[in-house]
Amino acid sequence: MAISMTEAAVNHVARYLEKRGQGAGIRVGVRTSGCSGMAYVLEFIDAVEDDDQIFEFDGVRVAIDPKSLVYLDGTELDFVKEGLNEGFKFNNPNVRSECGCGESFNV
Repeated sequence: MAISMTEAAVNHVARYLEKRGQGAGIRVGVRTSGCSGMAYVLEFIDAVEDDDQIFEFDGVRVAIDPKSLVYLDGTELDFVKEGLNEGFKFNNPNVRSECGCGESFNV
């Protein structure tokens, strides 16, 4: 099982961690939420958990708990700018449907 990050996502996280002055990387996961059943969770972390699966991209570490990895396998994490908006985008091949607002998904 694996995930990947685009160069834009790696650069964004690296810049943020440098500006923050500390951090072990980011945690990516899923939780039950929204109208379609599941939502992505992304947070900067200062330490990894013992059961985390760690992926590293040009020095940026991504921690994923085993339960979330099942839903995220094959996902590409991107960072996009569209007009005045910018943010992370999850290109997840496991998603069968998404809600109309784009906040949650179903696998």
